[in-house]
Amino acid sequence: MAQNVQKFREIVFQLLYSRCFEGTIGELSLVMRQNAIPKKRAREAEKIVDTIWEKREELDQLIVAKAIGYELERISRIERSILRLGLYELLYTDLPDKVAITEAIRLTRKFATAEGGSFVNALLDAIYKDRDEVISEKPVTC
Repeated sequence: MAQNVQKFREIVFQLLYSRCFEGTIGELSLVMRQNAIPKKRAREAEKIVDTIWEKREELDQLIVAKAIGYELERISRIERSILRLGLYELLYTDLPDKVAITEAIRLTRKFATAEGGSFVNALLDAIYKDRDEVISEKPVTC
């Protein structure tokens, strides 16, 4: 079962990442074929991506506030998408905080680099420890 949850998270990440380029979600039927998932699960992934996309300015503000010395544009689109997904899971779902952070690190190591995993870990951990900080930075779009 855990593998299915991880695979679903990877699908959400891939759809979210594709939105950085197109401004819309990737072709749902293609995602369904490539990942052998039913239409219902693909629609669930699409709904999560839509929610994250709507909250991206807020999520980006958190990223910018904690990524000291980094402009948002300097963070790769892959890592930015993973950070957005990780923050969404951390702040808006019932997923245990440590699981959200660990899964974001796993995605980064799989789709980006091991060094990126350390960066994502540090950033999400800093936000986890200080969630109530008021953020005034302006976000950047993908």
